[in-house]
Amino acid sequence: MPKVLLAEDDRTMVALLTTLLKMEGYEVVALDVHQDVASAVTQEKPDFLLMDVHLGGQSGMDIVEAIRKNPSNSGVNIVMTSGLDMRDECLRRGADHFLLKPFMPDDLLNLLKN
Repeated sequence: MPKVLLAEDDRTMVALLTTLLKMEGYEVVALDVHQDVASAVTQEKPDFLLMDVHLGGQSGMDIVEAIRKNPSNSGVNIVMTSGLDMRDECLRRGADHFLLKPFMPDDLLNLLKN
């Protein structure tokens, strides 16, 4: 079962995504907003990291760069999300995919399956 690590500071979004992904057969690990995302990726070894660009006081852009600097994280697919269209910058900084919020559940599921 593929593992998805969620780094999102909106608790409602975390609950919705967790339910959706579990119903589709994914193992889901939701991080607390104060956890070190880069360390969690190294420890959890997820297939996917679904991360908001803005995580409270943390920058998702800085986090994705830190993840990409660690060779042991090379297998993780990083999907970044934001209410602002930051696709180009996210991809340039190391994300594999970008979803503009609000996104449809099928958009996320199709991205994870392909």
